[in-house]
Amino acid sequence: MSLADLYKERRREIAGRLADFELMRYRTPKELFPEFCFCLLTPGTKASLADEVVRQLAARDLLFTGSVEQIAPLLAKRVRFYNTKAKRIVQARSLFTDDTLRTLFQLGDNKKMREWLVANVKGLGWKEASHFLRNVGRGEDLAIIDRHILRNLREQGIIDAVPGSLTRKRYLDIEGKVREFSRQVGIPMQELDLLLWSKETGRIFK
Repeated sequence: MSLADLYKERRREIAGRLADFELMRYRTPKELFPEFCFCLLTPGTKASLADEVVRQLAARDLLFTGSVEQIAPLLAKRVRFYNTKAKRIVQARSLFTDDTLRTLFQLGDNKKMREWLVANVKGLGWKEASHFLRNVGRGEDLAIIDRHILRNLREQGIIDAVPGSLTRKRYLDIEGKVREFSRQVGIPMQELDLLLWSKETGRIFK
């Protein structure tokens, strides 16, 4: 199936998912924190598994109150670098206050917000920062470049090869190519990301 045909088939479902993300704009810091933790856990871990782990941590009231020693065992054998990521969750709590998030969101420009997150949140890279902003309704014009997307970008001829690592320069360069491809095919970037991700995984998730 061509990308255009797949888009026609899944466009309504993609729009519904983006509408869900848009509603996250109005959530409290405490309500946004699980989404942040999900994005923090996804590198090297299946998205569905990361989501399951976050739900279990929330059910046990560990996201905001658990120690590293309490959180790590729930991540073990399911999340890559689970000890380090347990520490990252605990460290990130101080950022999820009304004042801090107000400072972040008042930057207005999504790219500036991403720069701030990467600079201020330990363990958060360009992909994770882009992912979080998209999932809380602030990801317009940002690309979430993970291995699924990179494989599809290569298939579409947007990149010549899947890079072994993504520096800031390389990430922004590929993002620029995605932006141009989005214009060419007439699919907004946020929709294109979900479309390519669903093409690779078979589902529209987050």
